[in-house]
Amino acid sequence: MSPTRIIQLQANGVDCAAEVETRTTLADFLRRQCGLTGTHLGCEHGVCGTCTLLVDGAAVRSCLMLAVQADGSEVTTIEGLVDTTDPGNPVLGPVQQAFADAMSFQCGFCTPGILMSTTAWLAQRPANAAEPTDKEIREFLAGTLCRCTGYTSIVEGVRLAAQRTASGGP
Repeated sequence: MSPTRIIQLQANGVDCAAEVETRTTLADFLRRQCGLTGTHLGCEHGVCGTCTLLVDGAAVRSCLMLAVQADGSEVTTIEGLVDTTDPGNPVLGPVQQAFADAMSFQCGFCTPGILMSTTAWLAQRPANAAEPTDKEIREFLAGTLCRCTGYTSIVEGVRLAAQRTASGGP
């Protein structure tokens, strides 16, 4: 048995603490100990990007990061993008809504990773940045593999999210 350690982090603003084996990945910790199953696991080698989430605002591959490395951190998963201020009426976040409006998904397996990568990418862009080009969008999307689409609708969703976040829209 691997050594264990008690860790605590904020997952979508909620404390989550548990004793874990030191070899436990952040993805497994979030899914098993925190009940946050929206983070999907694809290749488990950091190649596909499906497990991307935010740790202290930075996009990371949660299949490669150990849970003990996130001890004390603020983690945002796909569940954290939804506004649940009114529990009876959850509202999609702006990136999620843009993807829904552009129909930027097919089977949905890679969608959480793409949404989290897009959220991080848009957050790092200067507020006065020009609308991203297809080339820019495709370059950053190259870190996430989607087996169902030709990426055209995903590029459209990213562009729409960029337009809306730049204009302060929904």
